Amino acid sequence: MNIAAREVTKAGCEAIAIAGMRAVCDQRGALHFPELDLLVVSDLHLEKGSSHARRGRLLPPYDTAATLARLASVVADYAPRFVVSLGDSFHDGEGAARLPDPFRDSLMGLMKGREWFWVAGNHDPEAPADLPGETVEEVAVGGLVFRHEPSKGHAEGEIAGHLHPCARIVQRGRSVRRRCFASDGERLVMPAFGAFTGSLNVLDRAYGGMFRGGAPTAYMIGTSRVYPIAGSLLRPD
Repeated sequence: MNIAAREVTKAGCEAIAIAGMRAVCDQRGALHFPELDLLVVSDLHLEKGSSHARRGRLLPPYDTAATLARLASVVADYAPRFVVSLGDSFHDGEGAARLPDPFRDSLMGLMKGREWFWVAGNHDPEAPADLPGETVEEVAVGGLVFRHEPSKGHAEGEIAGHLHPCARIVQRGRSVRRRCFASDGERLVMPAFGAFTGSLNVLDRAYGGMFRGGAPTAYMIGTSRVYPIAGSLLRPD
């Protein structure tokens, strides 16, 4: 591992390998591939608050602002050439069209000078309205494949989202539940990056058959760092 990688890890992130490719799990919920100059985020669910408001359910209207602020900090730190947003970037198909102008300008600023890929998700299967970037079903690069929904069974090199993984452990009688990156070294499921997103325990049957040995290693996102937790220590909800 080079000096830059050690500095990133010291700052609270965790360097791992996925199908032989080095990656950094950032404690803000992003994944960085230094050799590919590529940053991955998943399930931003931008404009979730406004989507619920249209249906009569009021949520605090701050989700897009909070999510974009965290995204801006990650992009500023890594300055990637490529960015992959792994689907459900918007909470519904009209979310991009509802973006207030200041948020649209902020997002456009983050995208400027970068190759940006919008992976189609189940919430947003079409290209986001009036935004640059390329909308794709999946992206393959460097022996890795990036898609929204994880494949069933063995899928070496797959990076996916959709399931919003979290992990639960019990320490000294205290239960701790946090978002996490879930990986067995061959594939990885990303945590949801969005501010108002829920989560699903990695021991849920929805993950059945995905990881070697059953339970994956959970790279739990704490307040200041990422903690690698062996699958044997994980507990169901």
